[in-house]
Amino acid sequence: MEDRPRAVGLFRYSLVAEAADPALTKRQRGELVRDVASRWHLGPAGERVRVSRNTLDRWIRAYRSGGFDALVPGPRHTDPRTPTEVLTQAETLRKEEPRRTAEQIARLIAEDRGWSPSARTLQRHLLRVELPWRGSSRPEAFGRFEAESRNDLWTGDALHGAVVGGRKTYLFAFIDDHSRTLVGYRWGHSEDTFRLEEALRRGLASRGVPRRLYLDHGSAMVSHQLARACACLGIVLVHSAVRRPQGRGKIERAFRTVTEQFVVEIAHSDVGDLDALNRLFDAWVESVYHRRVHSETGEAPLERFLAAGPPALPTAEQLREAFLFAERRRVTKTASVSLFGNHYEVDALLVGESVELVFDPFDLADIEVRFRGRPVGRAVPRHIGRHVHPHVKAESPEVAPTASGIDYLRLVERRRAAELARRIDYRDLAAGPTTDGDDSTDNDSTNTDSTDRTDDMEDLR
Repeated sequence: MEDRPRAVGLFRYSLVAEAADPALTKRQRGELVRDVASRWHLGPAGERVRVSRNTLDRWIRAYRSGGFDALVPGPRHTDPRTPTEVLTQAETLRKEEPRRTAEQIARLIAEDRGWSPSARTLQRHLLRVELPWRGSSRPEAFGRFEAESRNDLWTGDALHGAVVGGRKTYLFAFIDDHSRTLVGYRWGHSEDTFRLEEALRRGLASRGVPRRLYLDHGSAMVSHQLARACACLGIVLVHSAVRRPQGRGKIERAFRTVTEQFVVEIAHSDVGDLDALNRLFDAWVESVYHRRVHSETGEAPLERFLAAGPPALPTAEQLREAFLFAERRRVTKTASVSLFGNHYEVDALLVGESVELVFDPFDLADIEVRFRGRPVGRAVPRHIGRHVHPHVKAESPEVAPTASGIDYLRLVERRRAAELARRIDYRDLAAGPTTDGDDSTDNDSTNTDSTDRTDDMEDLR
């Protein structure tokens, strides 16, 4: 509202600026003014308007005498029709609770006084006295950020994909912030920590170790096993603030490209299982995505990543140690510990102590025991009922059960048809016994007819 008078002044100036030139003759100025007055113009509020010649002449005289400020309309000096005490009450209600909307303030005033001005009137007044609504926070401005070098920051996230092999698929991927290279990726049938770590492990083995890893607060991203893996490799694990996804724009944009160029083509390709899906995705990433010039950097992602030479890769032993799982247990009086329902024997000197059990989640028969950070032997299995971590889910599709061959609804339909085929003709029930010249019938015949009619009535019921 404060900018409207100046917008009006600019509109007036755009119409009279050329005609107000003092070097013009009266005849030239008259031709210009008549031409402007004969055409439609786009007004300051976006509406189509026409301005008369007399109005244009008045604006020219005002501009000559007072400059641009003379074209800006002054504030209106009209007495408000809404009583001052009502407007003051609206101000008090807004100051008392800044989250009250103008409509709510109008309801409160109407409840108190029996009437109220419109919500729009109150809204204009409250803006005029600088009491805006504080129900929502002011939008924030976010600057553009890019890591200075490769492997300085990796951002990871999960993408929901298509159905393959009768099950939904999920893509875990990590992108290098500096080069936009997809450093690690893997499709799976579950959105869990195991699939996340598998994608991360592949990236570490082929692209090196990042300085920072940036994730959201998904259940797969906040596990203490992932935190242990990052600690073993010296990676700083950073989680974004809750409900603030602004820092993950690069991975979200990459997922959009994956969806538009790869996922959309899955239905038109022979993808029978998860292995085929991962092979096709690996071929697309390395031969298409990594070699196409990125619109933001002006370079192909892989070319930008390798500009500083091959990265230093972790050893196989370092990766193995990083992705082992660890659980703490207290040794019982019988020198044993339990883990996911399994029971193991440990050194008797550890009775009563809290030890760390380090293991591969896919092989619970081999457990290493550590005490105060040092290895103290291996746990001897006493009873093994579970061989893998309880959260491990099989990637292979479930086998469909053998069909029984029973069509229940068809059987019901055939039974109903058989019932309708045995319908009773009521005319037969009403007809009496037949005679052949002899009016007398023996008792046996009478009893038989009576019994038949009784059976028919029973069937009817």
